Amino acid sequence: MTDDRMRGDKLLCEIFKSPAKEEMYLYVDKRQGLAEVPEALLEHFGKPISAMTLILTPEKRLGRAQAGDVMAAIREKGYYLQMPPAKEEYLLDLYRVPTEARY
Repeated sequence: MTDDRMRGDKLLCEIFKSPAKEEMYLYVDKRQGLAEVPEALLEHFGKPISAMTLILTPEKRLGRAQAGDVMAAIREKGYYLQMPPAKEEYLLDLYRVPTEARY
């Protein structure tokens, strides 16, 4: 990615959500779209659903990522993949052991 417009402190970003995995998001440069995203990743991600478009700046507040890190990944690789948050260990136990209703 050598486009001079990507070297500034702002980046027009499109965010896609995954239909295959809850809370998985793909951030890309709006002008590039999904062109730089590897085909294998798109197969795992599912058909991307556009969630929003926003202007990223290094100081922008994001929920689970640093905007500067997202911008750097988009500039280097062409995308940033946000994985779902890890489940707490005690929550995983709820899924492993069936529960029984008690009165």
